[in-house]
Amino acid sequence: MIQVVGIGPGNKDLLTPQAHNVIQDADFLFGWNRALSLFEDTHADKIEIGCDLVNLIGLLKKHNDSKCVVLASGDPLLFGIGKKIGEEFGRQNVEFISGISSVQYFFSRIGLDMNDIYITSCHGQVPNYDFIARLDKVALVTDKFNSPYKIAQEMLSRGVNCTMYVGENLAYPEECIETYQLSHALPPKDKNYQLNVVVLKNERQ
Repeated sequence: MIQVVGIGPGNKDLLTPQAHNVIQDADFLFGWNRALSLFEDTHADKIEIGCDLVNLIGLLKKHNDSKCVVLASGDPLLFGIGKKIGEEFGRQNVEFISGISSVQYFFSRIGLDMNDIYITSCHGQVPNYDFIARLDKVALVTDKFNSPYKIAQEMLSRGVNCTMYVGENLAYPEECIETYQLSHALPPKDKNYQLNVVVLKNERQ
């Protein structure tokens, strides 16, 4: 059986005991370089996959008689690679090990509850900003095309004055968290944002 393991937002201290045990027992570990570097002490063969899911699927089929563990950032089923692997191999043939998502981690860092939150991803798609503007609390996993500045502009153009929290490189040593009241300040336009989560809290609350 293939196991897809959520390793949390990037800090090994946030790995669950179940995830740790599964990783230690693996024959093959698949993941991006930064994830694999967290587990140099394991005996498993480590295979870097980058963003090439087609190659990953082929490798999993090739090693289907071995204990194959795919490392997924955050939680594998929250805008992660778990969905694609489950669809390809059948969910009955894949075990998903939950992890702390970057969204969960960020909410704990800013001290905001997650009740009634709407979560979406900007990766490879344009968010429905008209819909988002009507909501009280939103978390967005962003990409370079939908930066915090872009999101702020979309909200302001719809007359929404909200508080924006921006979390970059969450759980890594270079973690950076900023808060903006959009009526007074905006995130930098030209900043090269990396690995970020944006939370919008509408001031109607």
